[in-house]
Amino acid sequence: EELVAHYWQRFCVKNDTIGFFGPVGWGRWDFGTRTVGVDPGTGLIAKSSVYWASWGIDALAKMLDADPALREWIAPRRVPFLVLDGDRVRVPGRRPIPVSAETAAVLARCDGVRPARSIAAELPDTDVPAVLADLVARRWVVRRLEIPADTHPDRALRAWLETVGAPEPRRRGLAALDRLERGRAAVAAATDVDTLVQALTALEQDFTELTDTAAVREKSASTAPCRSLVYSDSRRSATARLGPGMLEALRPLRLLMDSAAWLTSELAATVREEVRLVHDRLAAEGPVDLASFWFACLPVLHGAARAKSAELQREFAARWGRILAVPEGAREVTVSTADIETAVREGFASGGDGWTTARYLSPDILIAAESTEAIERGDFTLVLGELHMASNTLGASLFTHQHPDIAELLDLTDRDHPGPRLMPLIPKEHRARLSARVRHTLVRPQDRQVALADFTADPARTIRSADATVENRAGDLVVRLPDGSVFPALDVFSHVLTTLSMDLFQLLPQGDHTPRVTLDRLVVARETWRLPAADASFANEKDEARRFVAARRWRAQLGLPRYVFVVSPTESRPFYVDFDSPVYLTILAKALRRLARKDPSATVTLTEMLPTPEQSWLTDDQGRRYTSELRFVAFDTTMPR
Repeated sequence: EELVAHYWQRFCVKNDTIGFFGPVGWGRWDFGTRTVGVDPGTGLIAKSSVYWASWGIDALAKMLDADPALREWIAPRRVPFLVLDGDRVRVPGRRPIPVSAETAAVLARCDGVRPARSIAAELPDTDVPAVLADLVARRWVVRRLEIPADTHPDRALRAWLETVGAPEPRRRGLAALDRLERGRAAVAAATDVDTLVQALTALEQDFTELTDTAAVREKSASTAPCRSLVYSDSRRSATARLGPGMLEALRPLRLLMDSAAWLTSELAATVREEVRLVHDRLAAEGPVDLASFWFACLPVLHGAARAKSAELQREFAARWGRILAVPEGAREVTVSTADIETAVREGFASGGDGWTTARYLSPDILIAAESTEAIERGDFTLVLGELHMASNTLGASLFTHQHPDIAELLDLTDRDHPGPRLMPLIPKEHRARLSARVRHTLVRPQDRQVALADFTADPARTIRSADATVENRAGDLVVRLPDGSVFPALDVFSHVLTTLSMDLFQLLPQGDHTPRVTLDRLVVARETWRLPAADASFANEKDEARRFVAARRWRAQLGLPRYVFVVSPTESRPFYVDFDSPVYLTILAKALRRLARKDPSATVTLTEMLPTPEQSWLTDDQGRRYTSELRFVAFDTTMPR
């Protein structure tokens, strides 16, 4: 029962985008609509697709890499931070190392495009395999079958296999890939539980036989998302239209976004000043390549920048606290934006600009209403779920590949950025929620991808950091690429800066209790309680009936609502609790006990559920209700281009 309840709350209560439990629906502004209009379509799902988790195709590539007949067709590449200057090799932080003419010749040809056999053909008097083995041992060259980070890694592997000139090895490789592809297709074609289980079982067996690798990754703190071989994403049948009434109700967002721009501007100013000092030190010894600059700046990113972000979060909440002037002990506060607009403008005057992606702000908005008819009558409240800083959240693969026309999204990107962008490559996946599903996919041919340490894109269109230079032009640091194009140096740190800023937006200082705060009709902070886990004595009651009664008494004493979401340091995700449900109170009690055992002084955070289940306005063509949120992307046109 508890297991089912856990899955139910994760897949059906929260607005997580997970397969057919959380399909992606699209909408657009329509000024012929008053506030909200919905075309429910037919059924829940218009389209569903099954994709490979990148690690599964990587495991197959590793198996193929072990085939000597295929290995000579793999193109070795220099690590992106290695500088080859004539007969000398230099990596950041090390003295130059002289190398032989033969080694330099092989190293110069390790571009990730030329196969090893082609390098050997170009250098007939050199023992290329021996030189490559030495370069790999020195960690100057990577020689393995690497699949670029992509929504469809299987396609990249197939494209590489088709370049293999040896017929029999090519056939073996394609046969292995085809075998797995048939398994994935069977999973996608499954129409009921039994056929789905059969298809998944068969796919996992084939995968393990081919790769000698477990078909499901172990769950742990160090495991990246997508533990299974394949995953599904879906597009909802329903489409939405938003009109002037919604735009007017969203007006308070402007004040929030202006204050958010202050955050990113202040963080950028600190980093800009610190990295300029780093560049001055490096430039005193000669031209500065991007690789050396990047590695020399790492202490800034993990030191001054991190400290500044924590300081900014405290100052941000303090300034908003003074503006909102929340009375002590209040449970609900409503403020008119007209009364605070001047104070916000003065309190968050931005004196500079941030990095390129900082011009994006992505608010998630929920509508609390009984129906679309109620919304049209004006009987609704908006709730700010999150304000994602310095990020176009709809550029993630899980959204773009559920759009009916991805070209439209790329056209909108062109409008935001008429010129090319400098885009540093990031790891293919990471335990910090980084996977192929959330990888940014709105990358255009004119955008320049640069490899700093990770090399996760097509080598043919990737610029190595060792081949770019960093220059001071009239006080501004810029990156100059080999073709002469120039970009702000701060954009090299864009992913790190976005990571540092993503959780900074917090309107109220943390306390034992913070009230619900509403600007006009937009709730910008839900009512929240932060309580010592050890004080919840009901959690230790072994009898379920007595525990239920004690938990309800605890709720009444604190004035908690019936529905809450709980955040605990020992739980990987927030979870839902209904205080009228014995099973959810059992789940809560277990979470509280786990936390108290780990840290008796730890606190647990409970936040009111808003909208409540009764305020689920979105329905399908059968009238069934669904929780939902509207995901917007805003682009700051006032910042310098």
